[in-house]
Amino acid sequence: MTSVFNDRAGADTPETHETPKTPEPSGTSEIPAPATLAQLADHAADVYGPQEALVDGEVRWTFSRLRDEVHAAARAALAQGVCPGDRVAVWAPNTRYWIAAVLGAVSVGAVLVPLNTRYKAAEAADLIRRSGARLLFTERGFLGLDYVEMLRESGEDLGRLSGTVVLRGEPAERTLGWVDYLAAGQRVPDAERAARTAAVRPDDLADILFTSGTTGRSKGVMATHRQTLRVFRAWSRVVTLRAGDRYLLVNPFFHVFGYKAGVVSCLLRGVTMLPEQVFDLERILPLLAKERVSVLMATPTVLHGLLDHPRRAEHDLAGLRLVGLGGSAVGPQLIERIREELGIPDVFSAYGLTESTGVVSVCPPDADATSVATTAGPALPGTEIRVVDADGAPLPSGEPGEVLVRGYHVMRGYLDDPEATARTIDVDGWLHTGDVGVLDERGYLSITDRLKDMYIVGGFNAYPAEVENVLRGHAQIADVAVVGAPDERLGEVGVAFYTPAPGAEPDPAELTAWARERLANFKVPRRFHAVAALPRNAGGKILKGELRRAAREDGAL
Repeated sequence: MTSVFNDRAGADTPETHETPKTPEPSGTSEIPAPATLAQLADHAADVYGPQEALVDGEVRWTFSRLRDEVHAAARAALAQGVCPGDRVAVWAPNTRYWIAAVLGAVSVGAVLVPLNTRYKAAEAADLIRRSGARLLFTERGFLGLDYVEMLRESGEDLGRLSGTVVLRGEPAERTLGWVDYLAAGQRVPDAERAARTAAVRPDDLADILFTSGTTGRSKGVMATHRQTLRVFRAWSRVVTLRAGDRYLLVNPFFHVFGYKAGVVSCLLRGVTMLPEQVFDLERILPLLAKERVSVLMATPTVLHGLLDHPRRAEHDLAGLRLVGLGGSAVGPQLIERIREELGIPDVFSAYGLTESTGVVSVCPPDADATSVATTAGPALPGTEIRVVDADGAPLPSGEPGEVLVRGYHVMRGYLDDPEATARTIDVDGWLHTGDVGVLDERGYLSITDRLKDMYIVGGFNAYPAEVENVLRGHAQIADVAVVGAPDERLGEVGVAFYTPAPGAEPDPAELTAWARERLANFKVPRRFHAVAALPRNAGGKILKGELRRAAREDGAL
């Protein structure tokens, strides 16, 4: 989150779904995986040595060069006194420095604590303090922000933090620049580094990734080396990531998908990494063509922007072969447009959460457009999915309920919070996701909502995600979020907040009529409010608490 329950007893029988093994792409099945993340850079160099591993601006590294950079960073970490189990935080954007610094520290037994680059000083300090981080990698100047000065000016307690390394930009007082950090490591014998790498064990803690905190204080999710490697070896096999691919890493490295489905997977499979600090379509469109990018993970909004860009035809995007979708529900027409207009044959969707090491299920790239758009596919190989009712009883195919998952991907637990861990992972090892979903007869999972977001209209359960998915099909709506609001007669009703499509000014009455043609009456929002942008947290998740407040106040955000 592993017994297997593959036998079917009929469509109405409660089921637990576990997926069969998926063959690896040709030429990779014989490659053994490293036992720990500490060995990952060495593994990649041994298997893919002279091939291009990274392109960061004008800098290009082979896998052999990347290994050497990681070794240098590992010796530097030892020179700073990093011991096995020490927590090392990183508050910086996607760059080669992030990759080298993190892999270097992890390779000598440190535990990674990534921080969201959009955090304010108090938020970052809270996680530095709670995690017990001893060393911080950061930057001065990203998006005009000086993280070092932000922390100093905040006056926040930084707990056990004893050292700060500035990856880019001039070091400040009582910090160490990247060049000096590496120089200090030259005094450490490489034999000492190698011994520390060899001493890391598969079940050692590898990282603590904090949840976004949309429902309260963020929690630190603990994962091991073994879990991370097994999950993303399986994930990369299912999505067909392969040696020679060129992967634009736009997803931020502080997120499980940026770091693990990005950096870790690329090193496992011999894929070239192209880290990007922010998504700027004007920069990325020519980069896709120039670097012959073959793999892109993106939100529907990004892909709509790419499809509708007025100068897209000026750029040769023939290198693109694989697109991964995430972030929100989509319609089958988007999948069809990606395949037909962009000529990208392989498109997949997936579902996961930090507590499941980032992955629960994957809809394979060769699935039909409707399956990719409306489901997240079957369980990750070797794991299980179950949908249960309010009493915890398994539900048959087609019946919505809470999604539970079990297997090797389930987190070790929440940092310093055994009570929250026990509430989330039951005695049988099932992780209670808090998401509402449906399993179809194939074992393909569709996520319909969050349990906490459900509202009740005149006695009927309404799930916002279902309504949002329909409303996104309206030509004049670019994005939408639906929440429940108190109603004297019905108890609660739906309220929709939407951003209009460019140049559009939809009439709320027309939207209501359109929705009534496609939804049961109780599901149709009673009010529609146009907004310039939906409120989101630092991780990009919609802040439905703010929307519920606005709905109670008749739309004032």
